[in-house]
Amino acid sequence: MQAPHFFYSIKIATPRDAIYTRLGYKKGMTQIDSALSDEIERYIDEALSLIDLRGSSLILTIEDRSETEIHLEGGVLLESVSLAWMLVGSAEVLIMAATAGERIMSAITADVVGANVTRGVVLDAAASEVVDVALDWIMAYYNQTLLRQRKTLTKRRFSAGYGDFALENQRLIYNLLMLERIGVSITASCILVPEKSVSALAGIRGGEREQEA
Repeated sequence: MQAPHFFYSIKIATPRDAIYTRLGYKKGMTQIDSALSDEIERYIDEALSLIDLRGSSLILTIEDRSETEIHLEGGVLLESVSLAWMLVGSAEVLIMAATAGERIMSAITADVVGANVTRGVVLDAAASEVVDVALDWIMAYYNQTLLRQRKTLTKRRFSAGYGDFALENQRLIYNLLMLERIGVSITASCILVPEKSVSALAGIRGGEREQEA
């Protein structure tokens, strides 16, 4: 089994529309006065200055499968009917994770407990959306290489704790991706720390046009 690939600097376009949506604003419907808009924009910029996007990824071959289990190289076993269904037609799996880093979480915690609640809410929304887009970035990175091999990633991705894919799988993912190398730890209850850290799996389909799982 190969070692994971680490991304120590991920650069993305700011997902401003998604941040505003997470804050409860609907584009073209919600009116925001100029003073509030300026304040939100300032906090988004501050969030970006505090975020240190990093990631880790690993491709493993699917050696065997059933309706409920996926057996990967290296003796890795994943149990989930939903995940098995998403991986129909895939010969490999991309396992990935990204983190927004510790500085942004420290600022959010300080703001939410009283320093500046509004700023804390905006920082939280920005960090959530940015780290999710970081997974999109990792997938796009791999799709460039896979395209030359006549392969493609599934559009969907699946995370531990979603559906019947137990959260306990987060520890397996954590160990496979060596997430301590990008400043992420994991709690006894399988929660990634810093909080704005996410992991997911996507299928790799070779020589076939992707179909929605």
